Amino acid sequence: MSEPVFATASQLAQMIRNRQVSAVEVLDAHLAQIAKHNSKLNAVCTLNEDKARNQAKQSDEALLRGENWGALHGVPITIKDLFETSGLRTTAGAASLKNYIPQNDATAVSRLRAAGAILLGKTNVGDLAGGYQGLNDVFPRVNNPWNLNYTPGGTSSGGAAAIAAGLSALDLCSDFGGSIRQPAHFCGIYGIKPTDRRVPTTGHIPEVPGAPRGLRQMLTVGGLARSVEDLGLCLKLIAGADPRQPEIPPIPLDCPTSQPLQNRRIAWADEWSLYPVAEEIRLALESAATKLAQAEVPIEKYVPNFDFPAAWKTYYKLAAYNLIYSQSLTVADIWKNLAFLFRDGTQGDRNFRKLGNIPSIGLPISLNPTLKGYFETLTERDRLIAEMDEALAQWDAWLCPVAMTTAFTHRERGTSIRVDDCSVPYSMASGAYVVPFNLTGHPAVVLPIGQTQDGLPIGMQIVGKRWQDIELLVIAQEIDRIVGQFQRPPDY
Repeated sequence: MSEPVFATASQLAQMIRNRQVSAVEVLDAHLAQIAKHNSKLNAVCTLNEDKARNQAKQSDEALLRGENWGALHGVPITIKDLFETSGLRTTAGAASLKNYIPQNDATAVSRLRAAGAILLGKTNVGDLAGGYQGLNDVFPRVNNPWNLNYTPGGTSSGGAAAIAAGLSALDLCSDFGGSIRQPAHFCGIYGIKPTDRRVPTTGHIPEVPGAPRGLRQMLTVGGLARSVEDLGLCLKLIAGADPRQPEIPPIPLDCPTSQPLQNRRIAWADEWSLYPVAEEIRLALESAATKLAQAEVPIEKYVPNFDFPAAWKTYYKLAAYNLIYSQSLTVADIWKNLAFLFRDGTQGDRNFRKLGNIPSIGLPISLNPTLKGYFETLTERDRLIAEMDEALAQWDAWLCPVAMTTAFTHRERGTSIRVDDCSVPYSMASGAYVVPFNLTGHPAVVLPIGQTQDGLPIGMQIVGKRWQDIELLVIAQEIDRIVGQFQRPPDY
């Protein structure tokens, strides 16, 4: 293989098993790609080179003995620097954790290792899983391989940049408010946010080590890759009950129905509610819908009868209740890390200011949480989950935007973002189309569908029914064959 760094993880695994290429050769190619490009991307923040070389050698020796360690035998992968990795630094982008070396792996990490994956390194993040850019106090900011002046999104910033630029075959990551989906969209790759509680979050930061386990809703563990097939491979390896996290139900992954895309019901929308979407994104979504219709796929334009503003408000309330305990934040920490949200309500055009400062709605809760308020918020979440279930009941999948805009230039958090001729508050521009599905728990896949005139990637979000993650991936793979396309960034 001439360029193993742009093969998919599934392709690499098969080639290593068939002894067409060795695990050592694959690892060397990825290490060379990191050496060539990582200094300008800052995607990989901690390299595990010596241990990875040793494991690659052992992987090849095992195959010679007739041993196969699993579906990712010999494949180099990266891990978002929010997951604990035994013996390997895990900072979560926090200065207080810059020298933290865990004793145990996060559950998802241990499952990927057990499948034979080689842990190549950790990928850079937004500090303590915060923000829509790869900014923290430990490592330099992450840059987008499509244009270094632009952000790759966040908080799976380094993972998305690494996958797009061929630095890794697969990245284990997490999504609490779009942290898988927005970077996939910004970097032109594939990502999955599974159903809430499908995958254990044990060993994920937050929670900060030693803090109470407060983050019990909306955080999901998934993957970033260069194909839908790899997303499915990753999910099948990491999903399932965990004795250390009893609320993860022992529900097996669903068995997809074997029917062609032409027998399914697909819905799509290019924007909803009060949240405008850039024209180039809307045109790309319309083009995707047209291609599907030309392929005789039943597809209909549809906006669910769903209270999206209420979902936004409830999301930020529940996030506040979760984060105040899971990060052991002091009042000073809250103001330092979240004060930029106050600016969201003072920025943007008048129609956005009328909505009120929705993202900052959680700040008073963070400063004075109450048990009654927490249960009221959970009750409102229950209502919105049922409402979304009903809205999507008649469809096999719903196609929609990932964000109001494509990747934006690096900026201070809280600075408004231009969406065509509108000035939009920072958090709304990045999160309006993703956080509703964190709140309701519905699975979502992102795949690339085109580029802007300036050469920035455009992604599409595909939302499915809760607990039908594999069915969603099957649909996404069929849609990808018609409208999707991974393209490597220029000069990589």
